[in-house]
Amino acid sequence: MPTIWREDGFEIRVNPNDHEPAHVHVFKSGGELKVQIQGDVSPLINWGMKDKDAAKACILVNKCRKQLLKAWEDIHG
Repeated sequence: MPTIWREDGFEIRVNPNDHEPAHVHVFKSGGELKVQIQGDVSPLINWGMKDKDAAKACILVNKCRKQLLKAWEDIHG
């Protein structure tokens, strides 16, 4: 899964074998958060990420949403 963005200890990745809706996987401190980037940014599934980090992850994803959506489209066509 290629890393598209790194900031403040977060890694944002797009899985090339993934499905719609367009989303990214955000990793930090052993936790993972799946975040929708098509339409409004919203968390979809949290696998062990602290609530505080999940909130920061959504803010970060919203900040770079255009770049992440472009990466999703480049990878998935």
